[in-house]
Amino acid sequence: MKHHTLLMPLDMHLHLRDGIMLENIALLSAYSFSGALVMPNLVPPVRSKEELLAYKARISQAVGMEAADEDEFEEIGEFSDNGGFEPYMTLFYQNYDKVFLAEIAEEITAIKLYPAGITTNSEGGVKNFDLNEMRPTLEAMAELNIPLCVHGETDGFVMDREAEFMNIYDALATNFPKLKIIMEHITTKAAVEMLDKHPNLFATITVHHLLMTLDDVAGGMLKPHLFCKPIAKRPQDRDALLQIALNAHPKVMFGSDSAPHPRDKKESCGCAAGIFTAPIALQLLCELFDKHGKLENLQAFVSDNAQSIYSLCPEFKEVILAKRPFKVPEDYKGVVPMYAGETIGWAIEDVN
Repeated sequence: MKHHTLLMPLDMHLHLRDGIMLENIALLSAYSFSGALVMPNLVPPVRSKEELLAYKARISQAVGMEAADEDEFEEIGEFSDNGGFEPYMTLFYQNYDKVFLAEIAEEITAIKLYPAGITTNSEGGVKNFDLNEMRPTLEAMAELNIPLCVHGETDGFVMDREAEFMNIYDALATNFPKLKIIMEHITTKAAVEMLDKHPNLFATITVHHLLMTLDDVAGGMLKPHLFCKPIAKRPQDRDALLQIALNAHPKVMFGSDSAPHPRDKKESCGCAAGIFTAPIALQLLCELFDKHGKLENLQAFVSDNAQSIYSLCPEFKEVILAKRPFKVPEDYKGVVPMYAGETIGWAIEDVN
């Protein structure tokens, strides 16, 4: 049986939600990842030091909880002691002053910018990209070495939203050359081409955008559990993403954008945007990289590049994967994952 070992896997874009959802799904990431960049778009969003520290405490409690239902975890994901897991915290972008940013810099890994209303819980985001108005905050972030993570979409036609945002990335990178800017969950050939235009631009890529196009979502019967924002694009866009991910381009890293919603929020007329991949992300990536003969590059994509880009030193964790069939559970405590009920080609063998 073929095996592959990953060291200190990192998920650099993760939604853990809050409350019961947090308690239900956090362990699924903590089991196989050394750490994750946690998104701040709660209701209300995380904007103060007090809110941030309280949220981090809730996450730490959730991933440190003993699994009373250990048998269930064994059935759905080979549960064992998750070992160390570090939630790398983020603030929801607003125009903060330098004094506040200096005070909180040691508590955060990045600040996340959402255009207003563009995705789940983003209503309080940026409405007008006035760089003069944003300048004091962005210059302070650059000086304090706080990266800016950006959900890069306009409110235009859904298939063009990311491509239309490239001018904003261009302006941000040009006007703030010392600011590290992460283009989150890129989905287009245009974003891939933008990546190397500026030395201060980096990107995360999800596993689902490496695997599917819009045709997989809506080409036949609509598949609500494959609906996300940014929406999956054209085959040529997916191919551009595959090219840089499979070759472990040093400016790209894995970010799942795993976004859990209760089943009734997905299977409804107002289908919530988000794909839940956290429990099967590493398995899917192993299968994909193996298929393309690029397993030797997976370590860089899921850990090494992120460590370099964010200057992280994650706690040691060794994840051993095996090339054997694994049937994806129909749901994880009411949250339906990508490929629910289907069999994939790799499974987690052990975590040390």
